[in-house]
Amino acid sequence: MKKYGSENTIREFSSRGLAAMLLGACCAWPAVAADDDTAALAKAAQNPVASMISLPMQFNMNFGAGPEDDLQTVLNIQPVVPFSLGENWNLITRTIMPVISQPDFGVYSKRENGIGDIQFSTFLSPKEPTSGGWIWGVGAIAQLDTATDDRLGQGAWGLGPTAVALRMSGPWVYGALVNNVWSVSEDGDRGKVNQFLVQPFLNYNFPSSPGRYLTFSPVITANWEAESGQQWLVPLGLGIGQITRLGKQPVNLQAAFYYNVKRPDGAPDYQVRLQFQFMYPK
Repeated sequence: MKKYGSENTIREFSSRGLAAMLLGACCAWPAVAADDDTAALAKAAQNPVASMISLPMQFNMNFGAGPEDDLQTVLNIQPVVPFSLGENWNLITRTIMPVISQPDFGVYSKRENGIGDIQFSTFLSPKEPTSGGWIWGVGAIAQLDTATDDRLGQGAWGLGPTAVALRMSGPWVYGALVNNVWSVSEDGDRGKVNQFLVQPFLNYNFPSSPGRYLTFSPVITANWEAESGQQWLVPLGLGIGQITRLGKQPVNLQAAFYYNVKRPDGAPDYQVRLQFQFMYPK
């Protein structure tokens, strides 16, 4: 049961207010001038294997987590760095470093703050789309046992395959990213890891407002080691984004809301996702 009037509830309402203000700002932010590269920048921001250095910082507020229906926050710092491999291929590297604020889950007496398990992915991707217009990349993902506390990570080193495919058709960008991580080494008192992730995405770019887009990109996960009925986390929701500039620096602003229609015990009820992405086009 929620503790209305408590510090947790005040923090939750404050976070909701911040999310609402940023969502409104994203909707009201004026589109940049309709120059030739604004729409291209928007679609590049929606392409996980674009040949462009970028630094997304994604702030996730997960409401209703744990037995006390508390707030969990995760700031994902996600640098993307491409490398050219000759005339026809790129190697795209993507790192995700989570900075987590974890509430009490009924075992510990206080909130824990720190770094979670870092994930590092590489994608081998052709520089040109296929004849059918598809862009794709395949590679590997590594999970590093970097959590600063047992509560913030899985206590395992892991490896697995990853792949992405997408297509751009008029104002639409659609596709999916998928991976599966298996543990190759675990701490003595921790279980094995066998975790699946798929992120489908469907984006609509407004032709009349260059750089503005709607986005549907839920992060769906499955823990194959969990008991039946406790494996899947399935969010549904929608977001809005805007490409703008701070001086000459292009940035991608995004705000989204997702409700978890399927979730294991203790998982959050819903999520507000805010993103600020620096973009460095060639």
